[in-house]
Amino acid sequence: METITPGAPDDNGEDGIGRRAFRAALGRYATGVTVVTTLSPQGPVGITANSFTSVSLDPPLVLWCPAKISARFSAFTAAGHYAIHVLAADQLELCHRFSRSGVDFAGLDPAETPEGLPLLHGCLARFDCAAHAAHDGGDHAILVGRVLRAFVRDGTPLLFWHGRYGDFLHRD
Repeated sequence: METITPGAPDDNGEDGIGRRAFRAALGRYATGVTVVTTLSPQGPVGITANSFTSVSLDPPLVLWCPAKISARFSAFTAAGHYAIHVLAADQLELCHRFSRSGVDFAGLDPAETPEGLPLLHGCLARFDCAAHAAHDGGDHAILVGRVLRAFVRDGTPLLFWHGRYGDFLHRD
């Protein structure tokens, strides 16, 4: 097992831990993939995020973390509501679309939440959220949403692991 130590020779961060080694260690943890959508003054916007987790059952809270360098950062930190879509294994194109451009809803024919948020079809789960809290998280913000509604369907998730997307599930 490789140890990540302060003062590592690659891209030392402020605390001396090598960024490449740190990212490599984080990459060993598989995560689900989401697309978060909201409305901005310019119209609907979306962003791909794998930094999503539950926070509380009572009240129902979730969190996700947009990067501060994203051109879409201010749209989400200013949003009163957003929808978090958990992607299915067959939605890799949707993942890539919203990692590149947050305004390309062409051909998706999104439905809308009662709050007017764009909804993406075919996702495994969706959480319609009201903004609850925002916290500084280094080069990201930590956005906590209060879940107003949740929807789920059966299927296989899209996962991100070791720098790759896939379903990575053993099939007998």
